[in-house]
Amino acid sequence: MEGFSYHDIFATKGLEYLIIIAFLALLIPFWIVLNKQVKVTRQIQKTLGILSASILRIPQGLFFSRNHTWMYMEKSGAAAVGLDDLLLHITGEVKFSNLKNPGEMISKGDLLTEIDHDGKQLQVLSPVTGKILDTNFMLAERPGLMNEDPYGKGWIYKVKPTNWIAEAKSCYFAEEATNWSEKELVRFKDFLAATMKNYSPDASMVILQDGGELCDHSLSALPNEIWKDFQKEFLNLYRLQTPGA
Repeated sequence: MEGFSYHDIFATKGLEYLIIIAFLALLIPFWIVLNKQVKVTRQIQKTLGILSASILRIPQGLFFSRNHTWMYMEKSGAAAVGLDDLLLHITGEVKFSNLKNPGEMISKGDLLTEIDHDGKQLQVLSPVTGKILDTNFMLAERPGLMNEDPYGKGWIYKVKPTNWIAEAKSCYFAEEATNWSEKELVRFKDFLAATMKNYSPDASMVILQDGGELCDHSLSALPNEIWKDFQKEFLNLYRLQTPGA
């Protein structure tokens, strides 16, 4: 046809197209790998979780001790006793030892139980005085039960209290308990910031999330020396004090 000329664009632009095709061939696998890495990173962060006040379970009808235990008066007159959710989020899953037997007496401030995570131990003190009516020995067989349901199936003892009114007054209740737990989380962050300087200049093993947020179960990754400091400087700090003191 007159006036018409044919140009083979593949002949003139062949090299450019080959370069583009080669680039895409390299880019697509790289993008797939990168996308998988992002998903894996997000999954790790989701699994680790962030320890924040928003995830803490704080039932408004329970009495919370400064030693991070709780107690609740049942209709029968027995007081159920256990560990609060903040302590469990700090330590991770723990095993129980030195559980007392029904019939034994216990006083406020006595050893309630010992909890263990990979050989690192904490002593938990009792918030109540009285006679032990029942012991939840299921905790020894199913340690995760406490983390799953700390205020239900995760109770440690049922106690017949002998000084309930006075000892309940020394605890936090309802909104006061919520506010106290939030302050305790801040105090825990401050404790770690100060303690990590003594044992490790690299806090990345604890502060894993963006923005410097603490990861859930942060104490579980730390050495026994920090657990001892946590016992002395965090759990036992207010051993003889009452709220407001």
